[in-house]
Amino acid sequence: MQSKQANNLIFIRLFPDENIHEKLEEACRKYEVTTAVVISGIGQLKDFKLGYFKEKGNYTQENFETPHELLSLAGNICKQKDEYAFHLHAVLGNEKKEVVGGHLIEGLVEVTNEIILLKNALQIKRKLEKDTGLEGMFL
Repeated sequence: MQSKQANNLIFIRLFPDENIHEKLEEACRKYEVTTAVVISGIGQLKDFKLGYFKEKGNYTQENFETPHELLSLAGNICKQKDEYAFHLHAVLGNEKKEVVGGHLIEGLVEVTNEIILLKNALQIKRKLEKDTGLEGMFL
């Protein structure tokens, strides 16, 4: 991973076989992120898992082994005690230009990832909501 910060922008470059979540957490620790918004994320992922929330207790997950272009990455990251909570959504396309998308649960970089975070000092927390079963964002 390579990364640089200028003002509140963090530019991150990931390399083959790096775990996207692990490297984003490493960058967040390096730059002492409290909360960040994912402004942009492009590149290529392999061995990734996407999720889709249907209803409480029913969160479907699907694994994709073959490389897909990371067309868009959006979401937010917040520090929870000593760990980081990620809420990332991704849109990915295969070689036939067929698109899949959903909650990005995990993924490995195939060729590269170029990710830009906007760092801020807002204190955001995620808490389990009884009604929905999701970890909701609270300000």
